[in-house]
Amino acid sequence: MMIFCTLFDSYYLDKGLALYRSLEACCDNFKLYIFCFDDKSFGVLSDYKLSHAVVIHHTQIENEELLELKKERSKAEYCWTCTPVIIEYVLDKYNEESCTYIDADLYFFSDPRQLFEEIKEAEANIVITEHRFKDDWNGRRLCKRSGKYCVEFNYFDQSENAVEALRWWKERCFEWCYHLYEPERMGDQKYLEKFPILFKGVHELKHLGGGVAPWNLGQYKLVEVKGALPVLEETETGRVFPLIFYHFQNLRYLSEQKVNISSGTRDKKVKDAIYRPYLKAIEECRGELQRYDVSFSVKKTYSSNPLIAFLQGNILRFKVKSLSDIYDLKQLRTEK
Repeated sequence: MMIFCTLFDSYYLDKGLALYRSLEACCDNFKLYIFCFDDKSFGVLSDYKLSHAVVIHHTQIENEELLELKKERSKAEYCWTCTPVIIEYVLDKYNEESCTYIDADLYFFSDPRQLFEEIKEAEANIVITEHRFKDDWNGRRLCKRSGKYCVEFNYFDQSENAVEALRWWKERCFEWCYHLYEPERMGDQKYLEKFPILFKGVHELKHLGGGVAPWNLGQYKLVEVKGALPVLEETETGRVFPLIFYHFQNLRYLSEQKVNISSGTRDKKVKDAIYRPYLKAIEECRGELQRYDVSFSVKKTYSSNPLIAFLQGNILRFKVKSLSDIYDLKQLRTEK
């Protein structure tokens, strides 16, 4: 069985529910541990009685040290601080053979078993996923800022290698985990660059279908859509692969009816194949969640720095690089 964990609060309920349903549509041999970071999300998901999920309240993992850190970090920064904590909790408390952290804004288009077959073949204890930034000036700039690896699909088993790496990562995140760009630190993410140096059994995920995201989508083109499955081609190498999961990072709502997907590509075909199904799934979830009085702000912030948070919530969401990145949600709701 594939064991996953994720965390979010009620602001991400739409995304978290869409993530769960995407897994359920692609496979049935999985379990998702969901750590709810507020009472509302815990209550709603408990009421849903998701058959492949274990719903856990954030107080189950919080100790005095975490509660002190919670006071000084933004909601996003605190969640990043807790990423290694929840993986460790699943391995210790539930004694699972392995646990893979997945971001709440991932969405699966095909069975992730292909990724676990790669992990088994590599005899890996720990798996990290590259951003796969383009090898150009901008890509190198992004890599320097955000790190080579992305905290989005991170596998750890019960081996001594994995336990040691998790403990080290948790300690680093407790020391410092902010939305600031420093030479060797950025949130919980740049610490992963030390994994191949410090620990054994570390494997970089090779399957291109795991880890497609706005920061690398411009390197791929759409070959076809098999049913609902986009098949992509890496333009530089000609490698063709099915999309396993997409990381829908940086969706920014311009209003209640308009969303800027910030896709990183001008290719409308690939945008529609990937983003339209997801946006429809999100709108369906939001419609259901209205009965729980769950609402979603159009503003999105990460930083504990007031000035940076203001820019994120009020300025950056209006940064549009391509007009075809703007989707009309009212129109999507009426489409079949």
